[in-house]
Formats: sequence, C-alpha cells, structure tokens
Amino acid sequence: MNWNLEGGVAVITGAGSGIGRGLAKRLASEKMSLALADNDAAGLDETAQQLAGTGQKISIHAVDVSDLKRVEQFAAEVAEKHGRVTLLINNAGVAMHGTVEELSFDEIAWLMGINYWGVVYGVKIFLPLLRREPRAHIVNVSSIYGMISPSGQSAYCSAKFAVRGFTEVLMHELEGSTIGVSCVHPGGIRTAVARRARIAAKADPAYAALTIRRFDRIALTPPEAAADIIVDGVKRGDSRIMVGKDAVRIDRLQRIFPIRYWNSLVKRGRKLEAEEAKNERA
Repeated sequence: MNWNLEGGVAVITGAGSGIGRGLAKRLASEKMSLALADNDAAGLDETAQQLAGTGQKISIHAVDVSDLKRVEQFAAEVAEKHGRVTLLINNAGVAMHGTVEELSFDEIAWLMGINYWGVVYGVKIFLPLLRREPRAHIVNVSSIYGMISPSGQSAYCSAKFAVRGFTEVLMHELEGSTIGVSCVHPGGIRTAVARRARIAAKADPAYAALTIRRFDRIALTPPEAAADIIVDGVKRGDSRIMVGKDAVRIDRLQRIFPIRYWNSLVKRGRKLEAEEAKNERA
C-alpha cells in the first residue's frame, strides 16, 4: 500500500538546486511541510520563491552538512519550527575530478565530509525525531557511481560506495521498526553538479573538461523526473531506487560483469564520441 505523505514534514538537504529542488516541488504537491537546507543561500532562496504559491509551510536553513554542530543546530531549528519530521532526505553532494595520485588528502577529506559524513550526521542527528512518528522514512542519495568505479572519480566513488554500505546496514538495523530506509542511485541527471565540480590542484584541466562534456552527453534525466521516481519509490517503500534507464542498464551490466563492465562502458563511450565527431563533420 502506498504511503500517504500528506501532512508530514520532509527535511531535504541540497535543496538549492537539481534533484533537491525537484524533490521540494514534488513533496509540496504531496502537501508536506518542508525544511530545506543548502550551503548555497541564493539557490535556497530561489527554491523557496518557486514554492511560494504552494500553500505549504516551508522553512529554509543555511547548512554545511559536513559541520556536525551545524547539523545539530539544524535539527533543533526543524523541531522548533515544525515540531516533527516524517521524511529525511540526505541529498546534498559535491563532485571532484582527479585521479588517486592527483588528489590531495585535503581534497578527498573535503568531498567525504559532504558526501559521506553529511549523510551519517543527518541520519544520526534526525533519528530521535523520526522515531517519534508512527511512520517515517530515511532516503540517502548514493549514485550509480556507488556501484561502478570510473577512473578519475576515486573520491566520489569512495563516498557513494560508503553511503550505499551505510544505508544498507541501516536498512537491516531498522527492519521491523516504524522507519523505512531507501538508498537512491541516480544515473545521469541534468543538473549542474558536474560543471560545478572541483578539479584537483594537480589534475589536468583539459581532461576534467572532457569528463564534464561526457557527463553532459549522458545526463538525460531531468531533475524533476528524478524526484518523481524517488518519491514514488518512497511511497511504495522501495529499499533501492534506481533513477534513470541508464542507471538500470549499468546496474545490470555490473551484476553480469562485476569487473569487466568498465571495458564495455569505455567501448560504448568511444563509439558515441566517434558518432558525434562524424555528425559534426557532416
């Protein structure tokens, strides 16, 4: 039976753009109150403005999810403004281009602080509020890069694999409780995350630009469509939510060829680039 979200309170991190903004719009249409967080104040204000006519109670919070004390304050603010939380969506994330040799320890730590520790902090700090509810749900956003490991994405993949493992353990630990858990694996989503990615100080900027162009070419799913897939999955109680046909295909490929999948993906990528080059010359 689908979960009726109406009247609940959703906490969404990374709500200033992309999937987070899409989720805010969809959940407002489900008649949920919203506590929206992001480190991008301008983007967060824009999201709030777009939701102004929904009639739902909305609060916005400037939050760096890698800062434990700030996340604790955020939870206190949500409790004061909304009184409860029924849905927690740990969506905030950043990207970083660079090989293992190129990345510094500080650069890896910066990404892990947001993409992994931000999820851990969100879960642990909001769990007491979620436990008060007759029904609640946690959504942690991993990635298709939490299932495959492209070269040049060691920091990002490390974080997203860690989110997947953490979330799957959480599923087992909360089984039989009033709290459901979903791990989300988006494929190529048309957001600015790749273009906003940091480039390791020792990395080749030209290669990073090529990586961004490749991502933009395969990023076919609009963030609003991604939000619909996620919310529909939550309402059904799905524990794993694959977002986009590309994510589904890649997941199947890595299941069949757990190591050799990369050769197939590289071969397909080169074929697409050759076809594009041919079309440009025509």
